[in-house]
Amino acid sequence: MRFRNIKNRQKKESKKELPKYIYAPYNQRVKALITDMFMIYAPILYITAYIVMDGKDEFLSSQLAPLGAVLLYGLIYALLLSKFGQTPGKKAYEIKVVDDKSGEYIGFFRAILRFFLFLVTASTLLGLFLPFYRRDKKTLHDLLCGTIVVALKK
Repeated sequence: MRFRNIKNRQKKESKKELPKYIYAPYNQRVKALITDMFMIYAPILYITAYIVMDGKDEFLSSQLAPLGAVLLYGLIYALLLSKFGQTPGKKAYEIKVVDDKSGEYIGFFRAILRFFLFLVTASTLLGLFLPFYRRDKKTLHDLLCGTIVVALKK
């Protein structure tokens, strides 16, 4: 009788696992990225090229201007992810970036790391095809940062 009670307790404790997530489809993630590029990155490029610098020719000849624009975009992206868990593009497609273990929002430095790892994986194209082979739809930068992109429940 005692063994049976212990076994029943173990079954009840094992049912308290992590909440089940609805993983965001890859096409929604790509659409959210494109939306973010138009809503955040394009205005940054425009302001950098035409207000900070004297035009597109000076912007194209500079090496620091595109780097500064990418860094500013990364800071805004990380700030939005750490505070709200989503960017305007992710909000439009009702998806969020959360910690894969706790389901909470990620911190600012982890969001910055995720952004720079995204740049590396996007430049190599290696990690961007990983979601097609994984059940949880994680890209390489999600695996390295311990994050997951989930769809909001309707």
